[in-house]
Amino acid sequence: MGAPPKQYRLLAGRPLLVWSLDIFAAYADRTRLVLVVPPGNEEYAAHLVREYTGLTPRVVAGGATRQASVAAGLAAIPDETGLVAVHDAARPLFSGQVLAEWREKLAGWGENHALVPVLPVADTLLETSGDTIRGIAPRDRMVTVQTPQLFHLSLLRRAHAAAAERGETDFTDDTSLVVRAGGTVHGVPGQPLNFKITTMADLAHAALLTEGDQAADSALRTGIGYDVHRFDAARPLVLGGVVIPDAEGLAGHSDADALTHAVMDALLGAAGLEDIGTHFPDTDPAWAGADSLALLAEVLAMLRARGVIPAHVDTTIIAEKPRLAPHIKAIRERLAGALGLPAHRVGVKATTHEGLGALGRGEGLAAMAVATLTPAPPGAAPEIADSDAEDPE
Repeated sequence: MGAPPKQYRLLAGRPLLVWSLDIFAAYADRTRLVLVVPPGNEEYAAHLVREYTGLTPRVVAGGATRQASVAAGLAAIPDETGLVAVHDAARPLFSGQVLAEWREKLAGWGENHALVPVLPVADTLLETSGDTIRGIAPRDRMVTVQTPQLFHLSLLRRAHAAAAERGETDFTDDTSLVVRAGGTVHGVPGQPLNFKITTMADLAHAALLTEGDQAADSALRTGIGYDVHRFDAARPLVLGGVVIPDAEGLAGHSDADALTHAVMDALLGAAGLEDIGTHFPDTDPAWAGADSLALLAEVLAMLRARGVIPAHVDTTIIAEKPRLAPHIKAIRERLAGALGLPAHRVGVKATTHEGLGALGRGEGLAAMAVATLTPAPPGAAPEIADSDAEDPE
């Protein structure tokens, strides 16, 4: 799915991993939660979970394969007995109402037993070699496997240790690993909605399913900004951090960069934060003559703290004067650099007010902006593995 990693992508305004952790939130007072993430993501993931849920799970770095990641999670659990559930961050729609029943079942069985949700196969299964059909698999004896998968902790530890001793590293789920170690795995009815988010189509499907409950948010967030200033011949004109030569400047407490102010308000609005007047009031001498691009950097830090970054910004400058066409390219590039975006994701346009009103009389200049936010990758986004076997969830 590309960057950002799918576990951080938003579903109805909340990261997938948060949806998956919510399943176990009811047991948080008596359950140890361990979140296994790609190396280097630990601090980001912990912050994200605290921001959205208030939970403080143990966060550890995973490995190059799913098997290695689960082993890392097990190593973070000091207990030697009890039950453990392994769940994919990319399965956000599991209904946890059956968890208590499953735990009771497994607790009543011996330590060599495990429990896994399965679904019958609806489609015909064919065995292939390249693009050639070789045969038909017996569909009536096949099931698809889901998570969470429940185990006696001692059994799962033993199965991982045995696989490590044999040098086997390519198990794609813990059920297969436990069966290989001689454990008995019991299938229980899975949930059709508990599908794994593997492609953008899966994410779109999940968004449709959650729209009724979470209609207020979406995977992307959009905000609108507007700013207007009177002309002041004693000041330089600054737009998007670019000084426009031989032009009247704008009156204001900071450098009066109306374009950057409109962008800041659009970003803050998309993130659900207060406007720039709240964060940088014109009554505070600290902001007198301030460089608006420096203020924009502070806004971007606020967004990052909420787990979002700009994906696209579009702007329009409204003024009878000066003629801005020769400066549009420089403004776009300067603004894009400040936003951390490529220039093709920043729109800068200029128009007049057709002689109407105060702007039409040349008394001032206005700017409008629309900003779209997307989930922030944790630093430099890690590569996404090509196969589920190497997906460190």
